[in-house]
Amino acid sequence: MTKHEDVQRSSFGFRPSSFLRHLTFDIRPSDLVFPSSFPFLSRRLFLLLLSAGLLSLSGASCPRTWQRYINPPPRVLPLSPTLVQVIEVVNRNSSQIQSFSTNRAALSGPGYPSLSASVAFERPRRFRLRAGTGLTGPEVDLGSNDELFWFWMRRNQPPAIYYCRHDQFATSQARLTTPFEPGWLIEALGVMEFDPALPHQGPQPLPNERLRIDTIRNTPEGPLTKITIVDSSQGWVLEQHLFDARHQLLARSVADGHRQDPLSGLIMPTTVNLDLPPSKLSLRIDLGNVEINRLSGDRASLWSMPSYPGAAPVNLADPNFRLPGAPAPVAVPSPGPPPGR
Repeated sequence: MTKHEDVQRSSFGFRPSSFLRHLTFDIRPSDLVFPSSFPFLSRRLFLLLLSAGLLSLSGASCPRTWQRYINPPPRVLPLSPTLVQVIEVVNRNSSQIQSFSTNRAALSGPGYPSLSASVAFERPRRFRLRAGTGLTGPEVDLGSNDELFWFWMRRNQPPAIYYCRHDQFATSQARLTTPFEPGWLIEALGVMEFDPALPHQGPQPLPNERLRIDTIRNTPEGPLTKITIVDSSQGWVLEQHLFDARHQLLARSVADGHRQDPLSGLIMPTTVNLDLPPSKLSLRIDLGNVEINRLSGDRASLWSMPSYPGAAPVNLADPNFRLPGAPAPVAVPSPGPPPGR
């Protein structure tokens, strides 16, 4: 398998005559252009911790249930839309989503049972995902506020709550050890906007009434590329794929079951599948009926980094931080003065 053939995946088309159909398409190496990059976070510690924490739960994932569309909405995009038209439709919906929340979400994946979850978001970067079971209690806590982000897994060893300040993330070792950065999760869950100032390529028509747009940007990790797949009728963001400077797939999200919030009229998916190939980790988040722009509850508690018994706070930006189990760095003596004649 070539390096981009891993982008084969399942998705869904929205047609008048049937339910959502299971459809596939390929992105081949010859299709991709990598002159620059898309910003993406780094990737090891969080994946290892999340894999260890979730895989220690035994059981089976819950079955997938697909929402049916008998009378799809009228077209929003023209038959042959321009890049400007696609960006305008996508951004018009996403930019109006100031917050969303759901207390009836579920987190699941291969090899572990479904966890009940709550998810909340508030602009610009406040995010919280908590998951657990009625028997064991909290299992996962991912969050972000205006100053920092954190993640905690109950079954991590040693127990710890990892955190990093946003203003220290880009210049610290944290970006080399953790892929959890709230912005990417928020985009994957449906609040994604195209930056008009960035170079975009497309829209390229794809089978099953879809459009492909490539976004490129330089990052400290090198040139990275993001591929976004959009429904050519409604402008819904269906898939997002992130590639590193070596053209290796870093992350993929596939969203479906798009639903219009009855009060705001805005659109969000009801299910999102996340794949992180470097860690061989797959997750499914069932959001259910998300409430948009109606965030309630104790905001101070919701956006505060929690504390858990026995879990010491660990700053990922600490220069002395090391990945658990990794060998200590080898001290290299500084060179002495040059020898005399």
